[in-house]
Amino acid sequence: ERKHFCCSKAPSFWYFAELGEADEAQLQHLVAAEQQKAQFTAQVHHFMELCWDKCVEKPGNHLDSCTENCLSSCVDHFIDTTLAITSWFAQIVQKGGQ
Repeated sequence: ERKHFCCSKAPSFWYFAELGEADEAQLQHLVAAEQQKAQFTAQVHHFMELCWDKCVEKPGNHLDSCTENCLSSCVDHFIDTTLAITSWFAQIVQKGGQ
């Protein structure tokens, strides 16, 4: 018996609709982890753009050592700041939960 294409997809939909609590929690955890990765990647790209505008005067075939040092220091600064802010927010959340 032949099934229509649209009907052959129904079992996978019902599979997801019948997830247990543990499966649903694991799926939510995986989605949250992927969202965090995406946010981190977007933040790094944003930092690089800001640092590029700050440090690179004239793009060329290669970067001189001064420009490389500026870019590295700039990104390190933004990462350190982000980690400090994240830690601060985690402390606030932790204190609020007590």
